[in-house]
Amino acid sequence: MASAVRQRSRPPLRWLIAVPERLTLACRTRWLAVLSPTVARAKVDQLSFCHILGWIILAIAIGGGLYTVAAVALLTRLMAPRLNTPKSSHPTASVLKPLYGTEAGLEAALLSTLEQDYPAPVQFVFGVHAADDPACRIVEQLRKSHPEHDIALVCDPARHGSNAKVSNLINMMTAAKHDIIVVADSDIAVPGDWLSQVVAALAEPGVGIVSCLYAGEGRSGAWSRLAAMAVSYNFLPNAAAGIGFGLATPCFGSTMALNRQILSSIGGFERFANLLADDYELGQAVRMQGLRIAYPPLILRHFSGETGFDELLAHELRWARTIRTIDPRGHWGSFVTHALPLGLIGAVLAGFTPSVFAGFTTILAARLFLKARIDHIVGIQAGPAWALPLRDMLSFALFLGSLSGSAVRWRGARLRVGRDGAMS
Repeated sequence: MASAVRQRSRPPLRWLIAVPERLTLACRTRWLAVLSPTVARAKVDQLSFCHILGWIILAIAIGGGLYTVAAVALLTRLMAPRLNTPKSSHPTASVLKPLYGTEAGLEAALLSTLEQDYPAPVQFVFGVHAADDPACRIVEQLRKSHPEHDIALVCDPARHGSNAKVSNLINMMTAAKHDIIVVADSDIAVPGDWLSQVVAALAEPGVGIVSCLYAGEGRSGAWSRLAAMAVSYNFLPNAAAGIGFGLATPCFGSTMALNRQILSSIGGFERFANLLADDYELGQAVRMQGLRIAYPPLILRHFSGETGFDELLAHELRWARTIRTIDPRGHWGSFVTHALPLGLIGAVLAGFTPSVFAGFTTILAARLFLKARIDHIVGIQAGPAWALPLRDMLSFALFLGSLSGSAVRWRGARLRVGRDGAMS
């Protein structure tokens, strides 16, 4: 009786390890029992190879888990307040927001742009290609409710290349009044000190352009929250690690602030009219002038509005294939950042022994730690913790899908991206 009680009270963790381990051993034993001795020896060698391969993949995944922790530390450092920052003179600025349709949270994003604590005159320029674009109604409402702001709406159907957003910006520049040009995507919401911090960073010696990191916020249900999780828990730490380790100097569409003179010296927005990664290419063009990209300690919010799997798939494949086009080695190298899927594959191949199980749970703990820290830094939860493994598996599948193909879907159009990043 005492023995039976002890068996029933076995710790749950030990039971969790024992069940998959025994199932794996039973399957192998039953499989090998029906084979001839020669074939059985070959299969044993094959299983040994799988075991070794599993441990190699698991080791890579554990390295990815350590990378996760390092990425959090680098993001924390990037977001630390700057000391001895010179006071900005607060020059006048033109803020450009190219629009297309009524995206989820569009009014809130535009309103956050207007509500800036900035002591100098600011012009807000919104642009569309068609006068019947639904975004026009929101802009007109904001113009009526905020007459104190200098708001311009440009409706111009002219196309200057295959990139509709850049064509929009080219049209909007005819209405921009000031020398400081600040571009922000329509789905980006900003804090009240955004413009002050961006302009201050632009005034630092040697800075030619300013950009900002951003996190995700779902605005249209479960699919949008799943999309927002990719932004917060995959894109954001990877971007912070790239910047912090000095491996990359990206420029994001969330914010692109530069002086009109510098923009003209690199050929204006016209130079990027046919390129998919216009934000990245703009940053690279400025850097080729011997200037650097600055990142103020701000995390903006990207409003995700995906309402179904097809939208999420199209959006994230476009992102991934864009990265593969502009930085193929970096994209292939990001394989190791998919720690949780790799850990699961390694654990299955190596067999769920206690040591393998411990390695896998370490990886899972690292990912959950990253989520908790980013939620704390950003101040908003992109998605629930239980959905993180599902999100990581989906991200890995999309990564594999992005390794081939050049077609992307963007704003209702199907485009093909060449090796030079040009769309056709």
